[in-house]
Amino acid sequence: MASARSGILIVLSAPSGAGKSTLIQRVRADGEFVYSVSCTTRPPRPGEKDGEAYWFLAEEDFRRRVQDGFFLEYAKVHGHFYGTSIAFVKEQLAAGRDLLLDLDVQGAAQIRACPDPSVQRALATVFLTTPTFAELERRLRTRATDSEETIRRRLRNAAGEMAHWREYDYAILSGTPEKDARAFRAVADAERHRVSRIHPSSIWS
Repeated sequence: MASARSGILIVLSAPSGAGKSTLIQRVRADGEFVYSVSCTTRPPRPGEKDGEAYWFLAEEDFRRRVQDGFFLEYAKVHGHFYGTSIAFVKEQLAAGRDLLLDLDVQGAAQIRACPDPSVQRALATVFLTTPTFAELERRLRTRATDSEETIRRRLRNAAGEMAHWREYDYAILSGTPEKDARAFRAVADAERHRVSRIHPSSIWS
């Protein structure tokens, strides 16, 4: 049976350490969203498999796809390229499926500027952040996975990313993983019930 509404496209951004990965894991476990697997030129981390966390590409291949118009958005972050397939996104939205994209502020800005009407109708943007800079630093240091140099770079980047939070439709101040997931689900439920997303033929037909 055809979907009664078009799909939603939620773009989620956050400074490194704000809890985005944990939130995405919970959302993916619910099975309500299709998670768009991005392409990247960064090397796989231990345990990461091609096509699960990312599609891992050589930089030459990535640049060729940029020239071919393969990406809805792409950006260079922490020295590596990341990008989202436009064909995959449009296919999912047309089928009435809901999509979640994990993007930095550069990628979110590119999608907001996308002229494609199907993308604009579907789009909702969410910015996740800790209540304070001190809390963000505490989280980065507590997870003990990065060098001091990497932590300092991520904190510098976070200061720049925070300048863009007002450009988003929604903001979630991170608390516990459970609280973050509830807030995200509330946003998603509201977006699913927008009148603009309901197919007229599905009402009283």
